[in-house]
Formats: sequence, structure tokens, C-alpha cells
Amino acid sequence: MAGPGTPAIALLTKRKIAHSIHPYDVSPDAPNYGALVAAALGVAPDRVFKSLVTEVDGGLTVAVVPVTGELDLKALAAAMGGKRAVMADRAVAERATGYVRGGISPLGQRKRLPTVVDSSALAHPTMYVSAGRRGLQVQLTPTDLVALTGAATASIAAT
Repeated sequence: MAGPGTPAIALLTKRKIAHSIHPYDVSPDAPNYGALVAAALGVAPDRVFKSLVTEVDGGLTVAVVPVTGELDLKALAAAMGGKRAVMADRAVAERATGYVRGGISPLGQRKRLPTVVDSSALAHPTMYVSAGRRGLQVQLTPTDLVALTGAATASIAAT
């Protein structure tokens, strides 16, 4: 699909993965950002996922969770076979992924990081994640996201 190029979109195109690109206009500083993005896209908020860069026992890991909830750091650590997980420093996350905060995609990162996708994604035929730029989402199947990132799936969203 033609559109704004990012490493995430380039990866999907190169691998011939079915996807669609969805631009939106929401201020990155808006409260309840994830719900506003879902509303701008006209989709249920539980189908829109955020990519959070974390450190599990000192190693960087990407957690992909619904925008409707928070990340359960203990569950993430357990899913990775670790003891402790914390949010990564913003500069570290941006440097490792090659993306800026608010536009970090689980796809096409500078260095492919271990990834865990919340198992709730598997309940949807398609899901939305950042396409690698603020204001741009990509829609794809959860199974394609898991396959492309080599992700594990686990219940990592706080309830």
C-alpha cells in the first residue's frame, strides 16, 4: 500500500503482509490519548494497542497492550522468565527502536527487541499498532504481528 514510509510499513510491504494504514489527528499530550485515537479511527478501543519499551532484568523488551489499560509489569516479567520489569527510559527506548515516543512501533525497529503481545489481541480479527510515526496506525492480524516480531503472547495487561 502506498503511503508515508516508515521502517514498520517497509517491513510489512517487503514481507507482503496484508495491512492498511490509518492516519489520525490527536494531540500526543491529550489526556486519555488511546481512547481518542480509537475514536478518531472509528474502532473499538480494545483493538488499538500501544507499544511500551521496558526493561526486564536489565534487558529491553517491548510490551504490546491495549490502549484501554495499563501494563502489568509483574506479569510481563513472569512472561519473559524474569524477576523484575520497569519502564525503560524514554531516550533509551527511542535510541533502541529508532522511533520517537508516541510513534514506537513493534515492527521495523532498529534492533528487533524481544516482544510480548497481550493475549487479548488474539480475540480480534485485526488490531491496530503504531506504524512508526505519531498520527499513523497500521491495521494487521494479531497472528501476523506475532510472527513478524517473534513475540510471545501472555496476559500482561492490568485489569
